[in-house]
Amino acid sequence: MGAITVRKIDDDLIRELRVSAAQRGVSMEQEARDRLRQPLPRAQPAATEDSATPKWNLKATKEQILALGIKPGQPIDHKAESDALYDYLDRE
Repeated sequence: MGAITVRKIDDDLIRELRVSAAQRGVSMEQEARDRLRQPLPRAQPAATEDSATPKWNLKATKEQILALGIKPGQPIDHKAESDALYDYLDRE
């Protein structure tokens, strides 16, 4: 299995990954792997800008929807997770 190193990641993105991982009860590394497994959006031809049209991707795979209901394998210590998150944010 391959490995990559990504440098110069924006602090906001790291914080988002950390929070998302904590909410799911997985490591930040696992959260990054799961996000990288998602299909990349295909390049589409440039369309005319319409301010009334939202620019959200509202499509989800069946696996993504089903993953919302998966319970973690072990109980999550929410206090420890939130304390760790606030300690991290205080250092920033």
